[in-house]
Amino acid sequence: MTSSLALGPAQFYISPHPPGGNNNLQFFSRRFNSFGFGSSKFTRNRNAIVTMGDSPSNSSGAEYAEIMVIRHGETAWNADGRIQGHLDVELNDAGRQQAAVVADRLSKEDAISHVYSSDLKRAYETAQIIAARCGGLNVVTDPDLRERHLGDLQGLVFRDAAKLSSKAFQAFNSHRTCQDIPGGGESLDQLYDRCTAALERIGGKHKGERVVVVTHGGVIRSLYQRACPNGKSIGKVTNTSINTFHLYDEDKWIIKSWGDVSHLKETDYLESGFGGDGTSG
Repeated sequence: MTSSLALGPAQFYISPHPPGGNNNLQFFSRRFNSFGFGSSKFTRNRNAIVTMGDSPSNSSGAEYAEIMVIRHGETAWNADGRIQGHLDVELNDAGRQQAAVVADRLSKEDAISHVYSSDLKRAYETAQIIAARCGGLNVVTDPDLRERHLGDLQGLVFRDAAKLSSKAFQAFNSHRTCQDIPGGGESLDQLYDRCTAALERIGGKHKGERVVVVTHGGVIRSLYQRACPNGKSIGKVTNTSINTFHLYDEDKWIIKSWGDVSHLKETDYLESGFGGDGTSG
């Protein structure tokens, strides 16, 4: 079944099928999934929550796994506009505050059964804060939830990347989703395959449960593309934003809500971040 999801005047279509072909709309949606930065003031709609209206009313949720996919808190490299990728950068003070606020929110909602995370510090620390606040749960790490490996671009300030590593920057901007990045970097296709497979595994284990997955901007954008292959660009994935997926059998994914940062609304940490958009990593 294919259904529509509304975001203001635009309509996004949620399909159970993975993307195929090379149409420009698919490329546009997948291309902007790779870097991940932060600032300290979020300039988009502070209540930018996309909701979907046609999920079944089965209150037990036994037919699907509800997975809340959350971007990690801010890092110093996010704030500086520096490309992270697989480099292991910890949260800064603002990021820890963001993690504490989202953890407090989740602790007051329906019970969470499991917490999964990328094994990179910025995601793992965010996940630990959430898990501790939500009943002292263990955090299960999965390297397939890591950000895209960005090769020779990693560690560079984004504004200097084209000058300092022109071949890698050119590869990053390629229209070919199979194009990897010099220096051991991944293609968009490789990122998409590993992170969608990871979420599929988690969903298969937890039907009827509510699960948290803490990961990265590029990963979250790929997951969106899996659920919504014909959707338009989703804009920035904000630090500690909550993006809720329902995963059913037979490869059916539904986006229940998107970009929920309401927990940050009354804090000083809403406008965070370099990354989570076309610069993600």
